[in-house]
Amino acid sequence: MEPICLTASAEDGGTRLDSFLSAALPELTRSAAARLIETGQVLINGRAAVKSCRLSGGEEISVALPDPEPVEALPQDIPLDVVYEDGDVIVVNKPAGLVVHPAPGHPDGTLVNALLHHCGDSLSGVGGALRPGIVHRIDRDTSGLIIAAKNDAAHQALSAQLQDHTLARTYEAVVVGSLREDGGTVDAPIGRCPTDRKKMAVTDRGGRRAVTHWEALERFPGYTHVRCRLETGRTHQIRVHMAYIGHPIYGDTVYGAKKPVPGLTGQCLHAVGLRFVHPRRGEIVELSCPLSGEFLFLLEKLRRL
Repeated sequence: MEPICLTASAEDGGTRLDSFLSAALPELTRSAAARLIETGQVLINGRAAVKSCRLSGGEEISVALPDPEPVEALPQDIPLDVVYEDGDVIVVNKPAGLVVHPAPGHPDGTLVNALLHHCGDSLSGVGGALRPGIVHRIDRDTSGLIIAAKNDAAHQALSAQLQDHTLARTYEAVVVGSLREDGGTVDAPIGRCPTDRKKMAVTDRGGRRAVTHWEALERFPGYTHVRCRLETGRTHQIRVHMAYIGHPIYGDTVYGAKKPVPGLTGQCLHAVGLRFVHPRRGEIVELSCPLSGEFLFLLEKLRRL
């Protein structure tokens, strides 16, 4: 497999190499990235990297990903809402509550199991045995568009688009509180929460630059319907950023109120739009999907307040 070439930006200065790789290549966990560094599969400016390396910014990084592992997740006949599909990619409207890939506590019944049944052997193996085809992730309790690759070339091309932000993702959400402005930008670094390693947080210590653009679509007493566009793609980015400015996502029990909202599966956050350059044809593909039934029901309920 051809090595993937990345360029560290000035904002990446001070970031550990394994953290940079796991963020730039979502198919890699941090531990997997560390193993690649230790085995000499990562070069910085043409020289073998060391595990303890911290970036300065501007480095040219080459990553030799291992050959695809045999897929171990099993196909399961789980219904899929397919929005777009061809020989290279598939885009699905994921319901809230569906886990993207097998993990401890969720060995099956995931989107990956459904994709294996739907696509057969036509999924890239870059993500490894338990994440075939998965280019990026959305949270279990977030609904909406997610793209998967059907071959390794498409996977590498889409991963590069995540890195240079040409793969664009748009979300809609209901947040708690009334936003005074019609729109704005949250530019605040996100990293692992220093007091709770299961959460993310805005932090300068080990945080990576994260930028979310938002606009208010509709206001209700005590709530606001917003659209968010990701400029970067950090874990839980929209949820963390909106909580950071004092307006957590409605129903988010991790970054907002701890009590679940009756009738709502998880947080009121839906990936409505996806734009990418087709990895084979080179043309722009722009897709959208309607809001979930739970989201629409909530909006109607808020309009009656």
